[in-house]
Amino acid sequence: MPLPAELGIVVVNHGEPDLLELNLVGIGRRARTGRVVVVDNFSGLATREATTVLCAREGWTLIAPGIDLGFGAAVNAGVRLLRSHGCDRLLILSPDVRIDEPGMLTLAQGCSAEPQRILSPRIVGTDGSLWFGGGTVDIRRGRALMADDADSSAPGGWLSGACLMIHASLWDWLDGCDEGHFRSWEDVDLSWRCVAAGGCLAVHSDVTAVRSTRSFPVAGVVSPLDVYSACRSRLTFAARHLGRRHIVQWLLASPGYAVSVLRNGRHRSRTGRPGALLVAAVRGTAAGAGTALRTIGADTHGTGGRRVHAEQTAAG
Repeated sequence: MPLPAELGIVVVNHGEPDLLELNLVGIGRRARTGRVVVVDNFSGLATREATTVLCAREGWTLIAPGIDLGFGAAVNAGVRLLRSHGCDRLLILSPDVRIDEPGMLTLAQGCSAEPQRILSPRIVGTDGSLWFGGGTVDIRRGRALMADDADSSAPGGWLSGACLMIHASLWDWLDGCDEGHFRSWEDVDLSWRCVAAGGCLAVHSDVTAVRSTRSFPVAGVVSPLDVYSACRSRLTFAARHLGRRHIVQWLLASPGYAVSVLRNGRHRSRTGRPGALLVAAVRGTAAGAGTALRTIGADTHGTGGRRVHAEQTAAG
């Protein structure tokens, strides 16, 4: 039997048809026609052709922009299409993550029972080691952390965008992903906005997804655009969610954060020019700092008041 018609899957791909083949085919063949949407952010003609052939073979709907939309805009585009087909439970899935049918159904049932809650499975590597069991934001240092003992449902928690189940009503209420982050911190931002709006987060410990061996995005930085986005989005996140004191702390910690991004990504540059990554880190930090400084200088009433409330909630 196919999966329920109300279930939809959106996958943001970026030049990885081999991972789509490995991880999406199994569950994709259980979904009803039109319920799997692949948004292929453009990375090259060869990978676009391979992705197009795979989607046609499997009967998946392909959205093929001529540019890289970023993660948030790509997810939003895929969800809009699924919503037009009547899907009310939405699985956001990375091409490097595989989830089986019982696991997906368990998440979907939990989503229906508590539509105000975003759900994630435990995510392990192919060797069985835990990759994501919960996430929290270190407010003082300005880092989004994953740890074995992290509790996503606690203040400051977040869920990884690698595998999320969300009800369409909550998605609509949150107005989807913030497209301003482009390729980093979108899942943390979505998680925090969910909690600020009265929703909640949970890792469903009875469901396990498997992630193909590859590093977490900060450790898997491969291009100047990745570096730029990581450094910029961290500070735009702070500007949106935190009060002045912590924004200043994050600004002061930005050089150290940029160094960590460069150190983790130095052997993975697509350009082969480490200098290009350094320039991207400086530019991304400067762009994010501009947003943060404008926030600090703005009136603290209105949205600023909500930022302070979010900060106090995260700090417990």
